[in-house]
Amino acid sequence: MTVPGREEGPVDRRSLHERIAADLREQIMSGDLVPGASLPSTAQLKERFDAANATVQKALQLLKQERLVVGRPGASVTVRDHRQRTMRPASYMAPAAEGEPYRWLTEAAGSGARTYSTLVDVGESEPPADVAEALNLRSGDTAILRRQVLSIDDEPAELVASYYPLDIAEKTALTERRRIPGGTPTLLAALGYPPRLGVDRVSARVATQEQYGLLRLPGDLPVLRTLRVVFSDHDRPVEATVMVKAGHLYEVQYEFTADGPGCPV
Repeated sequence: MTVPGREEGPVDRRSLHERIAADLREQIMSGDLVPGASLPSTAQLKERFDAANATVQKALQLLKQERLVVGRPGASVTVRDHRQRTMRPASYMAPAAEGEPYRWLTEAAGSGARTYSTLVDVGESEPPADVAEALNLRSGDTAILRRQVLSIDDEPAELVASYYPLDIAEKTALTERRRIPGGTPTLLAALGYPPRLGVDRVSARVATQEQYGLLRLPGDLPVLRTLRVVFSDHDRPVEATVMVKAGHLYEVQYEFTADGPGCPV
């Protein structure tokens, strides 16, 4: 029924199979459908969504491409063990202990997964506007860029582009095309710039062409983009990093106390 004087809400213009996949995806990602659980049968989904068999199958195919479910013809479709993975940024900002790998790799490997990083590019580059602003750079200024792909069990998990002011990075290992033992937090601390505060800005975005390819995204799904700025002593920004991961496979967890600094009121 339409209420006089009130506008109709927005119409979901996605195709029916995309809407079916969206509803099932939410049940999987929220934990209502746990790993190993069977999805409702095709007959049940047809009745629930008033959809044809072919439409239901297209929806299930989307979820298979997204690596959320598995299934074979004639068998039930089940939720994969690899469901949405929780990443805890606070656990890998600090320098690693001597001889230990970058803390991201240690954190992600906590569940028994195989983790590794692939260095893609190192060089001097003009950063995006938001990164330049975060590092207090002027228009046209350059910084040292280190780009890498972080992988879990041979699947690309996160694209990382880290920028460093020239006066900090020049003539250091930050400019060299090789891995840094313990990661850049360890090196920055050794250079006299220990990380004191990290500020994250997280947004959901449509993937760029490069992100789509490097992350092997299965379709038109959002990515999570985090701009992290790391401050050292005297509130000096020493690193600004853009991290991009598949929104349907990862979530980010932050922990804070009610009376902590920066807590929203």
